[in-house]
Amino acid sequence: MPSSCSIRALWILNSLHAVVLSRKFPVVEKQWRAACKTINDTSKDAEEDPLKYTVSPVLPNDAELSSAFVARKKREGSLRGYGIRVNNQSVEGSDSWVDDPITRHIISINVESKEKGGEHHLLWPLILHLRGSYVILVLPLIEPVHLKAYAKLCRKSDCGNAVGVDASLSSILLDAPSITGAFMVAHAIGDIIVGDVVDPDVVVNAAPSVGGLLDSLTGSIGIAGISSRAKPVAAPVASATPSSAASIGTLTADTPKLGSRPLDKDTLRNFISSAMPFGTPLDLNYSNIFAIKANGFSSSDLPPADIKQPAWKPYLFKGKQRIFFTIHETIHAALYDREEISDTISVSGQINCRAELEGLPDVSLPLSGLNKAHVEVLSFHPCAQVSEHGADKQAVMFSPPLGNFVLVRYQANCGFGPPIKGFYQLSMVSEDEGAFLFKLHLMEGYKAPLTMEFCTVTMPFPRRRVVSFDGTPSVGAVLTTEHSIEWKIIPIGRSLSGKSIEATFPGTVRFAPWQIQRFPSSNSGFGKMGDEDSDVEIESTSNMANVEEFLMEKMSKDLPPADLEEPFCWQAYRYAKVSFKIAGASLSGMSIDPKSVSIYPAVKAPVEFSSQVTSGDYILWNTLGKCPSAAVARV
Repeated sequence: MPSSCSIRALWILNSLHAVVLSRKFPVVEKQWRAACKTINDTSKDAEEDPLKYTVSPVLPNDAELSSAFVARKKREGSLRGYGIRVNNQSVEGSDSWVDDPITRHIISINVESKEKGGEHHLLWPLILHLRGSYVILVLPLIEPVHLKAYAKLCRKSDCGNAVGVDASLSSILLDAPSITGAFMVAHAIGDIIVGDVVDPDVVVNAAPSVGGLLDSLTGSIGIAGISSRAKPVAAPVASATPSSAASIGTLTADTPKLGSRPLDKDTLRNFISSAMPFGTPLDLNYSNIFAIKANGFSSSDLPPADIKQPAWKPYLFKGKQRIFFTIHETIHAALYDREEISDTISVSGQINCRAELEGLPDVSLPLSGLNKAHVEVLSFHPCAQVSEHGADKQAVMFSPPLGNFVLVRYQANCGFGPPIKGFYQLSMVSEDEGAFLFKLHLMEGYKAPLTMEFCTVTMPFPRRRVVSFDGTPSVGAVLTTEHSIEWKIIPIGRSLSGKSIEATFPGTVRFAPWQIQRFPSSNSGFGKMGDEDSDVEIESTSNMANVEEFLMEKMSKDLPPADLEEPFCWQAYRYAKVSFKIAGASLSGMSIDPKSVSIYPAVKAPVEFSSQVTSGDYILWNTLGKCPSAAVARV
């Protein structure tokens, strides 16, 4: 069987779990049937093999798959399931019996084939991806021996999943690399369904930093639609965007935004047929698929006969040559201001690139700052080739696609201290009134060119209606909404660079009278949840306790929960969320030296580098209340 990724079939189900679109790939199925025949012919003692029924050469029809998926949901307690073995709930043969959280994302279903007299067989590995109100299932091609190995795991007597053991789930997944490609297919289809097909932004400085490359630009530049059939080249468009350090622009996607409306089936079918003909994913970039469909090809688009054109670059660029790199980092933090709980801070980043180069050149560069960043995870675009990294550098060579793309993704530590640190206190002095205090330090230890462009602190109260507040901050302005108080420490249009400031905000907040509300018990489920990583729907009539409900009940006891859009903001768990943006450098220490970028064949192409940092879940927990924290393992 081939080592590359191949997809046997995919299904898209709506919120009622009815299949609204499915696609099977006969070429890949032929490979699967041949592999099944081989393993059945070579298996010893086939008559005594209790797992022989798990390998089936036939895919279920849409009705059979929908029925099996609903049955799994009832058995597992929710769409994703438990992920761990739960006493008196998990049954032998189910995903949760494997006792591994990955089974919430790579699932199996037991299909009953009516055409074969009600015979059951196992369908695995199904990649489960939730996007909007839809469920996307993707079935990659694997070896039948892997399916049999997983079936044995579903019936093992012991719990847990030891890493490195031959019979573990992790070892099976490592031997099946096509699962990674199936995840990419599921995410690409999900993005199209919800209209999230915009390419990554590439930010540039309008100040002349690379020999006059951008001297003529005075504002933001955006990339309009593809300008011609043969040359999908971007045209600069001016717009006024305030910035503190320099006028900053964004090279946006070449693809039009599809909006939030659901796409029709023809759009999905066209994408599937173009992106993965015969079941083999070639290019999952919707920008390229859209460009080919909208513009087609002409004789001028053909590359030289001696050059092989990659799938990710359907058109050759023609125009002024230049390269843009942008490091975009998102910083996550949980600040407790408690001796018994350590603060946590992490950085997730990506290096976005746009290479406007003629022909099919190779670009090479070293990534520096790996030691300072303490990089934990590092992944690259398929167009990149990487060697073993040195002490503090990683050499990368790539043949760039057309338009904006993500060259590198990584997880790292913050090379500096927290950009915002301090404490938040909230104490309820009565049922309907609370006293709060903020004391924050911004950009302490940060020096130019690092610039904080804006900073806002939000106190959410999703289950209480704010009537009024009293208090004056030492800096900034305050706005209120029905369920929150927003403190704009640094408003957009101003900035903080080269110095740190201390900001305090004491005050009181008054709420509308408390109304006691009845909530369903832990056995009834929470209903619909609003995030891609949460279950789309949980049946309120089910009497099976879900693991999430189990844990939340222990944390909350008798406290009424907030809307699950703010899952941590319970009556006992008050917090403030910080939003900010920092420009000038990365916080992890990851960097690219424009002078070290080389192009082969050699060409004069200015290189522009920029970086920006935005806040993710940056949380200040109330030091006077309860707060969740991760337990530290003791060795």
